[in-house]
Amino acid sequence: MHDRPPLIGLTLDSEEAGGYSKFPWYAIRQNYCEAVIRAGGLPVALPHEPESAEAYLDRLQGLIVTGGAFDVDPVLFGADARHESVVTKDKRTRFELAVTRGALARNIPVLGICGGQQLLNVALGGSLIQHIPDSIPNALAHEQPNPRNEAGHEVTIVHGTLLHRIVGSETIAVNSAHHQAVDFAAPECVVDALAPDGVVEGIESTRYRFCLGVQWHPEFAISMADTRIFAAFVQAARDG
Repeated sequence: MHDRPPLIGLTLDSEEAGGYSKFPWYAIRQNYCEAVIRAGGLPVALPHEPESAEAYLDRLQGLIVTGGAFDVDPVLFGADARHESVVTKDKRTRFELAVTRGALARNIPVLGICGGQQLLNVALGGSLIQHIPDSIPNALAHEQPNPRNEAGHEVTIVHGTLLHRIVGSETIAVNSAHHQAVDFAAPECVVDALAPDGVVEGIESTRYRFCLGVQWHPEFAISMADTRIFAAFVQAARDG
């Protein structure tokens, strides 16, 4: 079994009718799947069917919660108000919460990317900053103006963390495409990466074999650190 590539589930994005199709459609960037394949995994797309989460998990060895241009409903982390910038995709979020919590309950490795990190934090009981420019004085441009396959800023990696062991560096350059971020990390999570303005860029939990969230998009592989994140994740899936 260890010679076979582990089956890695990736959550899809969803769009309403228009553009690609006159009917509602799913989407995922090719580089998510390519990053999994380069790391030795076999990617499979996960449609947003919350009642099917456990059936998917019966077959998966790893789960990647992808990003997207939407937000987790603030009600889900106990917020009293909803920022005007918040846009939700409720069925996607219901599915991602179900499959993420199910994966963690089975100790299946989980990697949350950008919005996937935010979802992971909420799934474990943490909260989010709803709009960085209104919450962080002198914040960086976390929605970077340059292309996503280029660096937007650097992050500092916390010593002694899983992320530090994976990337083997104190600082790395990352891309940045988000207006929200972790506010309070979930009780069982530790912050493992920070932007220069103090925005949380990475979380992890030692309660599970592999539970890691990063706020940037390592599937673009703009540095060796990004490649190592996927390699470590897929290896954890294989070892399971």
